[in-house]
Amino acid sequence: MQVEVTSVAKSPQQLVKSAAAVYVITCEDIRRSGVTSIPEALRLAPGVQVARVDASKWAVSIRGFNNLFAKKLLVLIDGRTVYNSLFSGVIWDVQDTMLEDIDRIEIIRGPGATLWGANAVNGVINIITKSSADTQGGLVTAGMGTEERGFGSLRYGGQVGQAGTYRVYAKYFNRDAAVDAHGDETWDDWDMVRAGFRSDLEPSSRTSLTIQGDIYSGQAGNRITLPSFTPPYSQVSEEDMDVDGGNLLLRSKHTFSDQSELELQAYYDRADRELFMGDLERETLDLELQHHLSLGSRNDLLWGLRYRHVHHNLSMSIPDIIHFSDRSMHLVSGFIQDELTLVPDTLKLILGSKFEHNDFTGFEVQPNARMIWTPHPRHTLWAAVSRAVRTPSRDEHDVTWLQAVLPPEQTGAFLPTAVRFKGDNDVDSENLMAYELGYRLQWSQAFSLDLALFYNRYDDHLSYEIGEPSLDISSATLNVPVHPDNTNKATTYGGEVVLTYHPLDWWEMEMVSSLLEMDFDASNSSTDKTSQETYEGRNPNLQFSLRSNMNLPHDLELDLWCRFVDRLEALDISDYTTLDARLGWRPSQNLEVALVGRNLLKSRHKEFRDEHLNLTATQIERSAYLQVTFQF
Repeated sequence: MQVEVTSVAKSPQQLVKSAAAVYVITCEDIRRSGVTSIPEALRLAPGVQVARVDASKWAVSIRGFNNLFAKKLLVLIDGRTVYNSLFSGVIWDVQDTMLEDIDRIEIIRGPGATLWGANAVNGVINIITKSSADTQGGLVTAGMGTEERGFGSLRYGGQVGQAGTYRVYAKYFNRDAAVDAHGDETWDDWDMVRAGFRSDLEPSSRTSLTIQGDIYSGQAGNRITLPSFTPPYSQVSEEDMDVDGGNLLLRSKHTFSDQSELELQAYYDRADRELFMGDLERETLDLELQHHLSLGSRNDLLWGLRYRHVHHNLSMSIPDIIHFSDRSMHLVSGFIQDELTLVPDTLKLILGSKFEHNDFTGFEVQPNARMIWTPHPRHTLWAAVSRAVRTPSRDEHDVTWLQAVLPPEQTGAFLPTAVRFKGDNDVDSENLMAYELGYRLQWSQAFSLDLALFYNRYDDHLSYEIGEPSLDISSATLNVPVHPDNTNKATTYGGEVVLTYHPLDWWEMEMVSSLLEMDFDASNSSTDKTSQETYEGRNPNLQFSLRSNMNLPHDLELDLWCRFVDRLEALDISDYTTLDARLGWRPSQNLEVALVGRNLLKSRHKEFRDEHLNLTATQIERSAYLQVTFQF
C-alpha cells in the first residue's frame, strides 16, 4: 500500500492515501505472472473483466458492460489516450510495449472523469513505463511454446551527454490460432513487430523533458460472418488483416518553486487498419497543459486545459455493408481540482470538476467530491460521489451498417429482411451518478486489506429502437432500421476486496475477489427487447483470484495463479477455473530462465463471444512456453 500512484490526483501520492478504488500492478507482478500481453496482465486487478475473444482480441472493462469495444473505460499509455473514437473502445491488439519496460499499471475502479474526461466512466487504466534512466544497458529475451510460436525482444539504454538518458527497443511475436468448439483452428493466428524509443533529459535543475515514440506493423487472421442479400443470406470471410501505426509524444515539466509546477504534453498518433469493410485511417493530435499549485499548507490546487483533434478516413470495399464518411472531430476541455486539508494527516476533502465540449453533445460538466479519513496510521476510510458521462461514439452518431439479412422463413415476411443500424445525430450522452466507499487496513508488514464498495446509477442509457419497415427495391428486401436512443436506465452495485499476506519472508500470497450485480431498467415505450438480457448476462457476477509467489532455494521461483470466473448467461458461456504456473531459475545475476504453463486445468475453454463483428467463436487452449532473459 506504500506504492506511489499518479492517476488518482494527476500527481504523485501513496496508494494508501488515495481517495479512490485504485490497484497497482507492478513490473514484478507482470514478470512473475507469466503473462505475455497487457490485457492478460489486467486480470491481476480486482474489478476488471478480461475475456479473450480470439488469438488477438480481448474484451476488457471495469465494473460491468464488457464487450469487444467496451465504451465506459479510458486507457492511457504514458498519458496518451488510446481509445478509438469510432467505437469509443480500445483495440487491444496494438496496445503493447516491452513488458519489461512497464514500471506499473495503475487501475482506478470508478469514475475518473473529473481529471481525465468523458469515457472515464467506470474506470481508468494508466500504463506507465520506466524512465530511460532505469533501463540502462542491454536486455535480450527469446522464447517459444505451444501457442507462443516464437517471440523475442531487444533493448539497449545509454547516456545522452551529462544531462540525459535514452533507450531503444524492438520486439516480435508470432502466436498460434485459437480453436473452435471442435478443436479446429479458426484462422486467427497473429504476428506483430514493434520498435520504439524513449529519452529523458534534464536541461536544467528545474526542467525535465521526455520524448518517446513507437512504430508497429502486424497481421491478424479473422473469420467473420458477413450478411448477404442472396441465400443463405450470410457468408463467411477468412482474411489476414494488416495493422500499421506509430506515435510520438513530447512532455515537459518545469518547477517554478516548491509550490508550483507546470507540465506541457503533446502527442501525435496515427493508425492504419485493414477491416472487412475497407481500410480505416485514424490520426490524432492531442495538446495538454497542467499546472500544480500549492496554496499554503491546506490547499493543493491542480488545473489544466486540453485540445484533441481526431480525423477518420475509410476507404470502403463493401459499400452495401457500411456507409461511413470521412470526418474530423474536436474536443476542448478544462479541469480544476482542489485538495483541502481539514485536519493535518487525518482528514482531507477533494473537490473538482471537468468542463468539456465535444462535437456530438456539446458542453458537459463532470463534478466530483471525495473525502479521506485516517483516524489511525493503520486504518484509512474514504468516500466519493461523482458524475460522469459517456459521449456517443461515431458509429452511434453517423454510421450506417448492415447487421443481418434474415431469410423469409425465419421472419414470415414475403421478402428477406435487412436489419440496418443507423446512427442518430440526436443521440445524447449516457449519465452516471456513482457512490463509492472504501476501507484500507495495514495491520502489519505481513498483512493488508483493501475493500471498495460501489453503487452506480446510469440514466439516458442507450437503447436500440426498431423503426418502421420499408421496402428496398434495389436489394429486393424488407428494410428494418435500428437506431440508438437514450430511453434506458441501469444500476450496478458490488464490491472488491484484496487481501495480501506474507506468511514467510520467501512466500507472498494475494487473494482478490470481485462481486458485481446489474439491474437493467428498460423503458416501457422502448422497442428494444434484447438489451436487458444482453447487458445483465454479459458480465460475471463473481470473479476470484489467488496468487502464490515463492522464492525457493537454489535461485528458483515458483509462482501459482488460480482464477475463477462466473458464467456469462447471455453468451452461453459456462463458469471456468484456470491455473497458471511459472518456474523461474536465475543461474546468474544476468540470466533468467522461465517455464510457464497456462490454463492447465482443461484442454480448452470459452471466455467470450463477440456479437458486434460476428467473429467466429473460439476457445482458449492449454499452453506452455519457455523464455530466456539475459541482461548485459
